[in-house]
Amino acid sequence: MVYAVVDTNVIVSSLLTKNPLSPVMLVMHELFAGKVQLLVNDAILAEYKEVLSRPKFHLDEIAINRTLDSIQRLSINVDAPESGVELPDPKDVVFYDVALACRDKDASLVTGNTKHFPGVPFVVTPREFLEILAKEGL
Repeated sequence: MVYAVVDTNVIVSSLLTKNPLSPVMLVMHELFAGKVQLLVNDAILAEYKEVLSRPKFHLDEIAINRTLDSIQRLSINVDAPESGVELPDPKDVVFYDVALACRDKDASLVTGNTKHFPGVPFVVTPREFLEILAKEGL
């Protein structure tokens, strides 16, 4: 099993894209197909809900609820200790902490904003994550 924390920007992008073969769409497809074990905690779930509900994205409420329900059903809630790491965007620390807590499972943090996690080797783009899945034969 491949473990991952998925940054909110990946989920938003997957709901906004019109390209079914975009890396963000393919990552979400693999997650919903059960090939990726999604790692979350309550703060991450709350951020997903808050961001997806922002009026500027014009996302359909049914699509939001369906996505969030699937995420909750397919994810493992991780009680991650605070690492104390300082990142350019303090809101990203929770994603880092959950991935760090599961590094024994070789967990990745998948994000479209790798610059928000400077020098962190387990932070990957959606395209890089798809390469990891391919190497695993998934």
